[in-house]
Amino acid sequence: MIAFEPAREADLPQLVELLALLFDQEAEFRPDAGKQAAALKLILSDPERGRIYVARESRQAVAMASLLYTVSTAEGGKAAWLEDLVVHPDHRRQGTGQKMLAYVVSQARAEGVLRITLLTDMQNERAQALYRRAGFVGSPMRPMRLKLKGKT
Repeated sequence: MIAFEPAREADLPQLVELLALLFDQEAEFRPDAGKQAAALKLILSDPERGRIYVARESRQAVAMASLLYTVSTAEGGKAAWLEDLVVHPDHRRQGTGQKMLAYVVSQARAEGVLRITLLTDMQNERAQALYRRAGFVGSPMRPMRLKLKGKT
């Protein structure tokens, strides 16, 4: 039996492991346990910043998703980025990702979120199919990044 719920500080080591699985399969990112732990702590420590959710089987987090809040001037209110969604390989193809995504969307609605935006690897067709089934649509907007490192 899998339960969907907000993550807790005690989940941190398992969340870092799940993110390592995610970043191992993404073209643009590499796992860095220290960076992932620091970012997860920031989110967990400030509910105004966002939420992290887990799918838990017994005491094990088998999936996680993080939702980060912002304000959309286009929507006129609260918006969110679905920053991460990852399911442990042993629990894939069992509907866990779909249920996790549905849970996150329902929680976002309850928080008053008007729009959820996400990025997915262009080659990750399975993830894109999952998001389309949940009602996400492509956007004509093009993602661009400026990576800021260290002191300027």
